[in-house]
Amino acid sequence: MNIHEYQGKELLRKYGVLVPNGRVAFSVDEAVEAAKELGTEVVVVKAQIHAGGRGKAGGVKVAKNLDEARAYAGEILGKTLVTHQTGPEGKEVKRLLIEEGCDIKKEYYIGLVLDSATSSVVLMASEEGGTEIEEVAENSPEKIFKEVIDPAVGLQGYQARRIAFNINIPRELVGQAVKFMMGLYQVFVDKDCSIAEINPLVVTGDGKIMALDAKLNFDANALYRHKDIIEYRDLDEEDAKEIEASKYDLSYISLDGNIGCMVNGAGLAMSTMDIIKHYGGDPANFLDVGGSATAEKVTEAFKIILSDQNVKGIFVNIFGGIMKCDIIAEGVVEATKQVGITIPLVVRLEGTNVDLGKKILNDSGLNITSAESMADGAQKIVSLVG
Repeated sequence: MNIHEYQGKELLRKYGVLVPNGRVAFSVDEAVEAAKELGTEVVVVKAQIHAGGRGKAGGVKVAKNLDEARAYAGEILGKTLVTHQTGPEGKEVKRLLIEEGCDIKKEYYIGLVLDSATSSVVLMASEEGGTEIEEVAENSPEKIFKEVIDPAVGLQGYQARRIAFNINIPRELVGQAVKFMMGLYQVFVDKDCSIAEINPLVVTGDGKIMALDAKLNFDANALYRHKDIIEYRDLDEEDAKEIEASKYDLSYISLDGNIGCMVNGAGLAMSTMDIIKHYGGDPANFLDVGGSATAEKVTEAFKIILSDQNVKGIFVNIFGGIMKCDIIAEGVVEATKQVGITIPLVVRLEGTNVDLGKKILNDSGLNITSAESMADGAQKIVSLVG
C-alpha cells in the first residue's frame, strides 16, 4: 500500500525524523491559507499523487509570495501528471502539500528496502541525491553504499556512521545523520514497510539533516495490525476494480490487454498470462480467486473482469487441489446467468472433482467452450477473441 508524501512525513515526525513544516490542501483557497499559516518567504507547492517524478512533470513549484502560491495551486490542482511511474494515462492531482521553503546546501539519497538475496533489510545511500536511484545505479554504481541489517539486532550505530562517512556527510553532522537513519529504520520495522525512501535527504544552510521528500510503502499483508496506516489509504489513487476485488479477498491487478483471466493460485495465474502472450494474445488482468473460492466469489470475479470494457473474452483456468472443480463450475454457471456474458468464454478444469465440474458446465446449456489443457485453452481464447 502506498501513501502520500505529506502522510509519510507525518509518520516520520513522530519518530523524531526532521521534516519541513507543511500543510495539506484540497483547494486553491486552502493552499493560500496554508501558505499564510507557514509564514515563510518561500513556500513549495507540491502535487500529491502516488508516483515519483512529480517535479519533472510540473508538479512541484516554488512560490515567492501568496499570489504565486495561489497561481501554482490553481495550475497544479486538477492537472493530470504523467511521470515515468504513472504510465501514459497519468494521475489527476486532487490534493497538494504546501511546505515551507528550505535552504538546501547539499542533497543525498537514503533508502531502506527488503533484499530477497539476503532475506534482510538493506540500508542504501548515495551522495547523488535528487536523482532517481535507478539512474545512479546504472551510471555510477560505485556511488551507492549498502549496509545489510541483521534482523536479530537491527540497524547498528556503527553501520549508520559508516554510511554517513561513505556519502560524505559533513563530520559535524554525522551524529544528526545517524539519529535520522535510526529513526527511519524504526519506522520501517514498526510499521511493516516494504520501502522507505528519502530522496533527497538534505543538509540545510543552518546545519540540519532533513527529509525533503518521503516515500513510504507498506506490506499489505501486515495492514491488519496497523489501523493508523489503513486510515492513510487514498482510494482515488487506486484502480476501482482492484478496490472492489479486495472486498471479496480476490487478488486482482488490472492490465492493458483484452483477454480476462480467472485462475486459482498466483503461480498458475502468471503462467496463464505467459501462455496467452505466447499464443499472441494480451491478458487484461491478473486474477487469483484463491484456494477457497465460493460460487459467490467466482461470480464477483466475473463481474470485476467484465467491468473492464477492453475485455473481449475470458479464460478460466482452474487446477482443483484445495479448490474443487465442481465449485468453480457452479460459480461459472451462476455468474454467466447473473451477468449475462456475451463474449467468448473458455474454461479449462483439472484436478479434484473435474468430471463433475465438466458435467455441470456441459449440462448448463450455456455457450461455454471447454479446453483440455492450459495450452489448448489459451489457443482457443486467443482465436475466439482474434
